Amino acid sequence: MNAILWNSRVLGWLFVGLCLLLTGLLTHASGLRINPTPSLPKGIYRLAPEHGSVDLAKGDLVSFCLRGEFASLAKERGYLRAGSCESGLRPLLKRLAGLPGEHIDAAALAIRTVDSQGQPMPSVLRSGVIPTGMALVLADHEGSFDSRYFGLVPLESLQRVEPVFVFNPNHTKE
Repeated sequence: MNAILWNSRVLGWLFVGLCLLLTGLLTHASGLRINPTPSLPKGIYRLAPEHGSVDLAKGDLVSFCLRGEFASLAKERGYLRAGSCESGLRPLLKRLAGLPGEHIDAAALAIRTVDSQGQPMPSVLRSGVIPTGMALVLADHEGSFDSRYFGLVPLESLQRVEPVFVFNPNHTKE
């Protein structure tokens, strides 16, 4: 009798796990993204129907995949969890803060020299004009891993996102 009870419990937990996995896959496939980080208000966001730089404006919320050496750094230091990007990491959600032709004053941005773990933070962002095809992405949270550290990102890699449900609707930009 105990073996039957144990087997039914195992099957029950396997069923629950399968349901959670399917829910996650369907949510992701439908364009919904969950933001558990303080970079933007925590909550659920939806990818906008258009893709790329079409209709993007300064202040828009955007999603993109981090690439190259900074994706490796984010993975090594645990800044990002596993996800659907080519790097194996989850996409970032940030605010579009600068477009081609606009001037960046890097000295005016709060750039930290060490992260929350006490490790040195690289910063490749320099003052100047944002070149064609590139964008500046920043987060509302001053401790966020954003363009202040990994630099400008390709405009074509950005996809606009819209909040569906946020847990802190009074969250304001700093």
